[in-house]
Amino acid sequence: MSRAVLRAGLIGLGAMGRNHARVLSALDGVELVGVLDPAPASAAPHGVPVVPDLDRLLELKLDYAVIACPTGLHEEIGLRLAEEGVHALIEKPLAPSVEAAQNLAAAFERRGLIGAVGHIERYNPALQSLRARLENGELGDMYQVVTRRQGPFPGRIADVGVVMDLATHDIDLTAWVTGREYVHVAAYTVSRSGRPHEDMVSAVAGLDGGLMANHLVNWLSPLKERSTVITGAKGCFIADTLTADLTFYANGAVGTEWEALRAFRGVAEGDMIRYAIPKREPLLVEHERFRDAVDGKDSDVVTLRQGMRTVEVAAAVLRSARNGVTVAIPARSA
Repeated sequence: MSRAVLRAGLIGLGAMGRNHARVLSALDGVELVGVLDPAPASAAPHGVPVVPDLDRLLELKLDYAVIACPTGLHEEIGLRLAEEGVHALIEKPLAPSVEAAQNLAAAFERRGLIGAVGHIERYNPALQSLRARLENGELGDMYQVVTRRQGPFPGRIADVGVVMDLATHDIDLTAWVTGREYVHVAAYTVSRSGRPHEDMVSAVAGLDGGLMANHLVNWLSPLKERSTVITGAKGCFIADTLTADLTFYANGAVGTEWEALRAFRGVAEGDMIRYAIPKREPLLVEHERFRDAVDGKDSDVVTLRQGMRTVEVAAAVLRSARNGVTVAIPARSA
């Protein structure tokens, strides 16, 4: 479909929802026509009306909707949008369970609708540059991926733990950046905050081709950290997604004869490069890609099937931690 202006609705006016409202209200080719939020105290963002239920939002004749409500509501709302013929961009994770994710993917496919998942890290400039460099062979064979994602507890999260909320970022970006599929995972979780869900996870995973991944994720730390380190035959890349910086450390080529320096710098040093990368806001890029897909243009979005795969891997992480075993992950279905 192609038209002058697409009519968009937003479901959920929490912290992330307000960011979506900000971007949608200024997005070329899109008009944000309404927001659904049941809280009566919700202020209308950017002059857009706030309605209390989905029926009222659908009366506004939407072309597409952005689902930014709690994860536990994604399936119910997404299925209703699919039934009404409305395209949807669904915040990550796609759903709280594999079954719910499967139901959503199947519903949008049956209706021929565009469904996408808001795995925003795919649009981070550092990770986009990293993926292109890996595809060009600048690292050689990949050996290991290490991600660290930690920070204070976000009070907005109540219905899922740190695995489904934060770790799904790392699961998705690792598979996407490397082009490899998860094969098995072993994980350990703890809950130290008194909430019913886990708030810390350490996971070791194997991906296709013998690639190893390590994920350390928590929302118990006062230090906010978002790093991805990929080590390979030619050195290692470090992506900081908080600052969108990408740095490459080449394997050592110059020996260090100064004995005291060798003790803490290593026996050889190579070049270090921090790349100059254009830095557009990832959320804006995500919305541009989804708008273009809805408008019938070729566009790179995170499909519901891809989002479902991330939920499958996250579910395997939780199962491994619960049972104390390594869990094999079946090959992704078509």
